[in-house]
Amino acid sequence: MNIKSLAAGILNGEWKNIAVLVGAGISCGAGIPDFRSAGGMYDTLKPELLTATEEERKIMRSSPTHVVSWNLFRHNPYPYLELRRPFILGIHEQKWKPTLCHFFFAELGEKGYLRRMYSQNIDGLDYLSGIKNVVSCHGSIGVVSCEYCNKQVDNDWFLQQLKTCTKDIYGIDSTAPKESSPIKCPECGEWGIKPSTVLYGRHLPGDFFAAMELDLPHKVDMLFVVGTSLTVSPANSIANSVSSTCPRIIVNAEPVGQDLGIEYHRDSLTEPVTSEGRDTFLKGAADDSIALLIKELGWKDYFIEKYGPRMAESSRKVLENIS
Repeated sequence: MNIKSLAAGILNGEWKNIAVLVGAGISCGAGIPDFRSAGGMYDTLKPELLTATEEERKIMRSSPTHVVSWNLFRHNPYPYLELRRPFILGIHEQKWKPTLCHFFFAELGEKGYLRRMYSQNIDGLDYLSGIKNVVSCHGSIGVVSCEYCNKQVDNDWFLQQLKTCTKDIYGIDSTAPKESSPIKCPECGEWGIKPSTVLYGRHLPGDFFAAMELDLPHKVDMLFVVGTSLTVSPANSIANSVSSTCPRIIVNAEPVGQDLGIEYHRDSLTEPVTSEGRDTFLKGAADDSIALLIKELGWKDYFIEKYGPRMAESSRKVLENIS
């Protein structure tokens, strides 16, 4: 399959149970950095700025994901909240808008072609774009609850607590406190209030496994894999849980998932669109590749008019400049 036959199949309604597995790359066009890439959260982590013991900082330096682990949070919630303070506030204040990719899958949903989006992202942009049937594999910034009693709390209450109790390690909020203080659960009194993102070492939400059981392997007739390294399990298992005849469209800057059985043509490293058997590789940034597909579908002007005002500016420019 190539991009022309992919577009033709979508226009003809050939696939009506499309599943999508997305990662951080789908949100880069919104200005949210990919955590795992250069310039992302793990690459720029500065443990010395966080409220932590020297031993905790040492572990974070050698393993940056420790900052978002249950093993650290249950002993010291400060690093998680301090690191993510501007991200949490920015998401709730809608500082970032959905990207071209988000709206493309929202459009597939409106046309009745999207069965499910499995999102590994915590930013909530998929919900803002209007995508239905989203499974947040790793939780979402948009819901706040207690890690101990699971009590969901009011977002506005939490945001006010975050502003007044958590220091700003980035030096961008002059009203932030100089030192952090606990945010305790109003229900159980434990120091466990945070966005409902899944910490390393904790179980994924039950609806993730329930959706996989409903969808896989035979209810999905096409799988898009977009902007993900396919290195985090169990979400990455979706890629090799579809049926052996299900086409897989890989949208990424580089080949991923070879260990999961995804096959690439020998020219995959140089050609923008290559395929091997049921696997098709759209090489490049997520927005760039999806813009090419939208152009091939003949939807460019329609997308600019319908979604342009709600779309992240850099995403909109990618679509406007595609020729």
